[in-house]
Parts: sequence; C-alpha cells; structure tokens
Amino acid sequence: CAWSIERPPGDTAGCTFCHTSSEERCSTCHQRHQFDPKVARKSEQCKTCHWGKDHRDWEAYDIGLHGTVYQVNKWDPKQFDWDKKLADADYVGPTCQYCHTRGGHHNVQRFSTVYASMGMSMADRGAPIWKEKRDRWASVCDDCHSPRFAKENLQAMDESVKDAGLKYRETFKIAAD
Repeated sequence: CAWSIERPPGDTAGCTFCHTSSEERCSTCHQRHQFDPKVARKSEQCKTCHWGKDHRDWEAYDIGLHGTVYQVNKWDPKQFDWDKKLADADYVGPTCQYCHTRGGHHNVQRFSTVYASMGMSMADRGAPIWKEKRDRWASVCDDCHSPRFAKENLQAMDESVKDAGLKYRETFKIAAD
C-alpha cells in the first residue's frame, strides 16, 4: 500500500489490524453490540482506530478548536442533536463524521484529505490528479469558513507534510548510518 512505502516494517505491522477487509464492514463505525446511528455519529467512534503512534488524528482533533468545541458541547442536545440524521445535522462544531461522512455518505475516503489517500510525503499534492479531491475537501470547510481559509490551510498542510517527510527521511538515514 502507498501509505506504507516510506515506513519501516515495524511501523506498519499493526496497520493490517484495521486496514484489511474491516474497512468495508459496517461494524468498523457502527458498534456490533449497540448498532445505533446515534453512536456512530459521535467522534469517539473514530478514536477506536485513529489515535496513537501511527494515527494521531484523534489527538489532533481533540486538542484543536473543533475538538474542544465538541468536547465542551457534546452533552447538550441543543448543540449536538444525535437523533438527527447526519445529512440534517446543524452541530455547533464539526465531528469527525460531519466532515468525513458529509451528508451521511458512507465513503469516508471521499471527504478525506489528500494526505490520507496519497500516503507518500514527497508526492506533488498540487498535481492535477488531486485537484478534484482537494477541491471537495476544501468545500467541506467552506460550510463554516471562507474559501480563502480552506485554501490557505491546505497549502500550510502541504508545506508541513513536505517538511515532515524530509525530517523523517533524514532521521532514518542517520539511524541507518
């Protein structure tokens, strides 16, 4: 897989636990013991897989503004009405599902960032092949932010991923030497 090419085998050994056929199972997001859409709409459901050393998604969300708004307000039904279908949600702040399964769409990759699907740190994220995906991703931010905001943040992420990739390779070169 593209996401494992630049990583040593020890870093990707645990990946197959989630990244095999489980991606296509309902129980990946909907708990088997409580198959309730209200539960699947909450960000903690994603935390099951998307936290820790290899996936810092939960930590990034939880300490960011969006996650803070969620944590402070998630118990208030006026702010987060879990009985509403995701397509009708008007939350005070975004949950993982609000952005990544926008409108109740079940293909999480459809509204993921370019980084998740590309996986390779030195790839040209501005390449025409990624334009549709990047535009779709930025359009999610446009629900609450200006189009300029989304584009500037996407560009900042491009630069940080590029820098991180360089440091990552430098580190492994030093370790290998």
